[in-house]
Amino acid sequence: MTIEHAVVQMHRKPWGSTDLLPWAATPANGDAIGELWFERADVAAPKSALLLKLLFTTEPLSIQVHPDDTFARSLGLPNGKTEAWYILSAKPGAQVAIGLKHPLSSAGLRASIEDRSIADKVQWHTVRDGDVISVPAGTIHAIGPGIVLAEIQQQSNVTFRLFDYGRQRELHVDHAVAVAKTGPAESQLPPQKLTEARTALVVSPQFVLEQFDLPVNSMWTLDAPEETWVLVVGGHARIGLTDAFLGDAFFVAADRAAIETGDEGVTGLLVYLGPNVNSSALEQQSDIGTTTGPVSACVPSTRTASEHLPPFAEQEAQT
Repeated sequence: MTIEHAVVQMHRKPWGSTDLLPWAATPANGDAIGELWFERADVAAPKSALLLKLLFTTEPLSIQVHPDDTFARSLGLPNGKTEAWYILSAKPGAQVAIGLKHPLSSAGLRASIEDRSIADKVQWHTVRDGDVISVPAGTIHAIGPGIVLAEIQQQSNVTFRLFDYGRQRELHVDHAVAVAKTGPAESQLPPQKLTEARTALVVSPQFVLEQFDLPVNSMWTLDAPEETWVLVVGGHARIGLTDAFLGDAFFVAADRAAIETGDEGVTGLLVYLGPNVNSSALEQQSDIGTTTGPVSACVPSTRTASEHLPPFAEQEAQT
């Protein structure tokens, strides 16, 4: 039985930002931070199957692709990488690329990587706050500047770059051609309203991504029979014994936790292992202040959002 307030690890990136507010305090050294990773507080615990992170972009990321489980295992890796993005904020005109404008042969894809024309062949889409993008393994993709997004992915760091805007980092032509779907992106299913409070945004074999909107001064039970992540993206709540503000994340597994909202209510993302929707993941209590079954206790909040920013530790940028 596990309920953990996630620890945040900071990763420097060449395309990152020096301004992480309001999601986290930025280091005084002025380094460009590209990613904040949410990790289990229990460092001795097994690594989670899913990875939740925030991305901050001031320059375009590389055009890249990730392998599926089968190809990853052929390389001796435990699994591939399917991911999804939730746009937290986007400057006017900010874009992401998903898939190609037109189908290519494998030979055509290879040639476009080698002559750098792949940058003109990906399909860009303008995004705005609240958009959700599913990125199954094998989908060629990129993220443009001016975006803050939450990403949920399989626990994997394998990335095959096709184009990197002259940053002099290695490209992975053979592997990219081997795993990429050489055409437009698959159609994405629209969000599915589960209850008044819950909306399923992405349902995949690897994970389910939901948005929840819990009303003011209400009491809920979070039921997490297996690995589950919660990220607060608005408002304030008490999860278990811990205040939960903007940017706070929690890991819950084989446990149940009480969620008590404040006078703003709370909006968040809920992520758990797929392929099926957990219909009882969030249930409102019939009487405020009472729960049914063994649920971690709630106590009154003693902090305000302005007094809180999630802690983080610095990590080197990856190549």
